[in-house]
Amino acid sequence: MKHLVLIAALLTAGAPGVAQAQYGADLRSSFGAGRGDQDDARAAVRAGRQAPLSQVLSAIAQRTPGRHLNTTQGTHGGRAAYFVQWQTPDGKVIIFIADAESGSIIGRQGG
Repeated sequence: MKHLVLIAALLTAGAPGVAQAQYGADLRSSFGAGRGDQDDARAAVRAGRQAPLSQVLSAIAQRTPGRHLNTTQGTHGGRAAYFVQWQTPDGKVIIFIADAESGSIIGRQGG
C-alpha cells in the first residue's frame, strides 16, 4: 500500500513540469496555480474581455465528436488562451487552443 501512495505522489509531483514542457513556460499549471484563476476568468467574462468557456466548448463539439476532459488557462503567442483537453470517441486526446478573448480555435495538438 505504501508503494502505491508513493507512486501516486511522485506522479502528481511531476505533472506540473510535464504541462509546462508540453505547452511552454508561460502556461500556468492547473495543479494549484493561482487559486483565484476561476474568479478572475468569471470577472473577465462578465466584463466582456473574455469569451465564456461554454462558447469554446460548443465550437469544439460542433467540429469534433467527443467529450471535454479538462481546461486550463495560459498564454499562447502572447495572448490569453484556453487549453481544452478533449477526448474523441476512439480514446485519443486532443488539446484545443482557443483565443480567450474571441473564443476562436487557434490551434490543436495531438489526436
